[in-house]
Amino acid sequence: MPDPRPKLTVICPVFNEEQVIPLFFARIEAVFASIAHAYRTDLVFINNASIDRSLEEIHKIRERHPYVYVITLSRNGGYQRSVECGLRSTDGDLFLVIDVDCEDPPEMISVMLERQREGYDVVYGERVDRAEGALIKWVRKVFYRVTRALADEDIILDMAEFALLTVEVRDAIIRDTSSFPFIRASIGRVGYRRIGIPYKRERRVAGETHYNLMGMTTFAIAGILSSSTLLLRIPAYVFPFWALTVVVLAFPAASGNIAAVAGLIASLSLFIGGTCAAIAIYVARAYKNTLGRPNFIIDRRNTVLQDPVPASASNGVTASA
Repeated sequence: MPDPRPKLTVICPVFNEEQVIPLFFARIEAVFASIAHAYRTDLVFINNASIDRSLEEIHKIRERHPYVYVITLSRNGGYQRSVECGLRSTDGDLFLVIDVDCEDPPEMISVMLERQREGYDVVYGERVDRAEGALIKWVRKVFYRVTRALADEDIILDMAEFALLTVEVRDAIIRDTSSFPFIRASIGRVGYRRIGIPYKRERRVAGETHYNLMGMTTFAIAGILSSSTLLLRIPAYVFPFWALTVVVLAFPAASGNIAAVAGLIASLSLFIGGTCAAIAIYVARAYKNTLGRPNFIIDRRNTVLQDPVPASASNGVTASA
């Protein structure tokens, strides 16, 4: 007889986290035990080609707990691609993304499930505070608000990927085929009924963070480009002022005024150069999208998947790597 309980699939990206994995599992195992009367649970680690003993630690857990799975990627394509891989390559009725470092507390899962039972399709952790320096906190808040102000569609403030999604939301998200997935923007774009649960992000339980200022900056720029077409629209907004400047400078420049000639050349160079740069950025992104290259490749030798693999995994490739 089929089990009537809905299946909760927890997706957990991992990169060089051998110290953290056992600590994380001890906490999430207790959560799974507390909800076992109402939910079937699967835990799927997404191993981003770790070079430490992360994979061995996962296999140790799986030997004792058959509901634990691992998908190993052929290379570390970054956090967003690993989350995309998890959403595309797993099966379930509900999906939850959580980091392995326990900065997002596993104990919140029970609360998130309560909110989902109230009728919400997306239940996410709203990071109102975290254990880090004031400057980094301020930069993060600025990033979220700038991204929201510039985005073409809705961006949820102070949200990362720590979220519980219904299968309908998951299916809507993975229809995106961007070469640079930005999951939180996709969650905001697809809509559905959602609610945030405010919490303070905790310190890592062990190990060292893999994030640095350069990586955060790159992610912020790429995230803004993925969610906004502002750079393409700026030339249209600036054009009337640029045209007026050209007209003002044209007459004295025609009379041989050196300063006016220099100003006219500078104005033309800035406008044309800025416009070409904006077009080039988006053409390059559109070109990468049209190539149809997979965002991730699954290393089958080091992977234990749920069975069957859903058709949604079409944006990835399985290979012997």
